[in-house]
Amino acid sequence: MKTCYDFTVIGGGIVGTATAWQLQQAHPGASILLLEKEAALACHQTGHNSGVIHAGVYYTPGSLKADFCRRGALATMAFCDDNAIPYQQPGKLLVATTEIELQRMQALQQRCADNDIECHYLDQSALRRREPHIRGLAALDIPQSGIVDYRLVTANLARHFVDGGGELALNCEVIAAEEYPDRVELDCTHRGGSKRRIESSMVIACGGLMADRLCRMLGIATDFAIIPFRGEYYRLASAHNQLVKHMIYPIPDPAMPFLGVHLTPMIDGTITVGPNAVLGWKREGYGALNINLTDTLATLGYGGFWKMAAQHWRSAAQEMKDSFYQPGYLKRVQKYCPELTGADLKAYPAGIRAQAVMHDGSLAEDFLFAHSARTLQVCNAPSPAATSALPIGAYIVDQVQTKLTALG
Repeated sequence: MKTCYDFTVIGGGIVGTATAWQLQQAHPGASILLLEKEAALACHQTGHNSGVIHAGVYYTPGSLKADFCRRGALATMAFCDDNAIPYQQPGKLLVATTEIELQRMQALQQRCADNDIECHYLDQSALRRREPHIRGLAALDIPQSGIVDYRLVTANLARHFVDGGGELALNCEVIAAEEYPDRVELDCTHRGGSKRRIESSMVIACGGLMADRLCRMLGIATDFAIIPFRGEYYRLASAHNQLVKHMIYPIPDPAMPFLGVHLTPMIDGTITVGPNAVLGWKREGYGALNINLTDTLATLGYGGFWKMAAQHWRSAAQEMKDSFYQPGYLKRVQKYCPELTGADLKAYPAGIRAQAVMHDGSLAEDFLFAHSARTLQVCNAPSPAATSALPIGAYIVDQVQTKLTALG
């Protein structure tokens, strides 16, 4: 079994897989290894999201998020076209239901202009004609928004990577790492107990929920910790699969870090409802048992968590209440779709968002990277990371080239 590589990428989500493939394109003939601790790719954030190809409405002009998302939406759809991956562009409607939301909607309309995103204003009657089951005072129509199965996108990226000579190692978890002047050594364990030591000239870590732990493992000083937020979804009863034609989003509160509960027609024809955003006590807690002692102690022992909690405790309490009390969750949907009832909400898998929280309690809003001489760490890659995976990978390839030049 080969043990020495030019590049090793840790993490088989869509960002890690896109990075490995683009490294291969930039360095033909290089030996490249993609490590994933699970038995399949895209098992975590990539495979537990809404499947939305975001247009980039919400993001600060000039930020990496705004740039990567706008370019990523086009790149994602082009990749799907080239690989016969089904996707749709139903568009997204941002629906204002109160006067304060109308004011916020004006700011979003200006942000669309600033980010060069096509956007159309719909008054109340136009909204009703477009979506008869949706109620609101007005809406913004974002036609560039789409939906896709990101697991399928990731599988096709991996296929190209392997066909090009890359090596994919599943069930292979990094448990220790050490950087030396001429190499990085990774100690890995395979399911079943066997161990493997890997030497690599350069390591790129796209660890998602484990990003902070990988940084510490490699001795990289950081000022953040990953706090998991659990997003709970429902799906609508199949009788409602034709309820809406567009994705229906509320107007977000700019004081809150997440976008609110929305209706999303999925690529398989179903419609999901969600997500909310409650604190996760387990970094990979998708099932009913959402607690892990190690993860819980890590969160509670981090000072930045308590500073964040002091700032957002009211919204956190509301999210937690609605998590346990379905009528509260339902009320958030009925705000713009009043005909839905509790019986219409069916069980659907949850997702976990890896949110980098800084020591001062602030949430890292943009993509965040950390470096050492021979490693590059993707520290914060929240939504729209799936949409933005190809531009993120290209950015990482450029950073790697800068490192190689500096190393001589």
